[in-house]
Amino acid sequence: MAKERLIELPKIVDRRGTLSFLEAGNHIPFNISCAYWIYDVPKDKERFVFRDQYKFVIVLSGSLDVLLNDGQEKRKYTLSCPSDALYIPNKVYWSFDNFSANTCCLIIASDICGEYSSLYKKSATKHSPIIGEKEYTVFDCSLIQLPTIENNTGDIASVSSSENIPFHIKRLFYIYDIPLGTERGMHAHKYCHEVLIAAIGSFEVELNDGANKKTVLLNCPTYGLYIPPGVWAVEKAYSSDVTCLVLASEIYDEEGYINTYSEFKKYRRHED
Repeated sequence: MAKERLIELPKIVDRRGTLSFLEAGNHIPFNISCAYWIYDVPKDKERFVFRDQYKFVIVLSGSLDVLLNDGQEKRKYTLSCPSDALYIPNKVYWSFDNFSANTCCLIIASDICGEYSSLYKKSATKHSPIIGEKEYTVFDCSLIQLPTIENNTGDIASVSSSENIPFHIKRLFYIYDIPLGTERGMHAHKYCHEVLIAAIGSFEVELNDGANKKTVLLNCPTYGLYIPPGVWAVEKAYSSDVTCLVLASEIYDEEGYINTYSEFKKYRRHED
């Protein structure tokens, strides 16, 4: 993609809410180096002027203007729909303006640059990459404190592939417009590692390895819950304004899902 473009993302809508997703090599024409989400931005603040990276910009809630300048022409895009993504190519200057109240913006980038690079200098924890596979339990599920910047023009939290999470990001999806009382998840993965984040609002995650259970509350955009393969997860107790952001180590593969609890128990017992 040589020029910026507004892309309508795939979405799945049912009685449990709406899910939109992107995959590297499919919707995203670059390797995902990092993802950032910007929140608590004062109304009408302008921020971020960068270039030298490919990126996708998505508004998870609220609205904002994206201002582009390639040295010859200035252009403006207004984003207000979670299922739309603005692709911005390399060598284009860009900035944000006219944030509405309660805006949360997700940026998926090909590289770390500009103001974002200081996030990793401030990060106290570096997670080792996954080496091989093992039989994981709920005790391998952990809360990861993500690097953040807080200032008077808004806050940023971020993740970087294999830097502060233990895998390379190949897929992102986010769930929104979730009715109260809904339960989601209710499956396990055979191969895929995930990090779940409450980008907006809050929800609980009930974890089960067939022998042990624990429940984790996610209510802050600066923490992610790491869930390895072989752990049954149920997301519930969603707040009314919630957006659940998920980072995954694999592209979607239906064969990698365990969708019933009876199948999960057999899988944990190594039964065919």
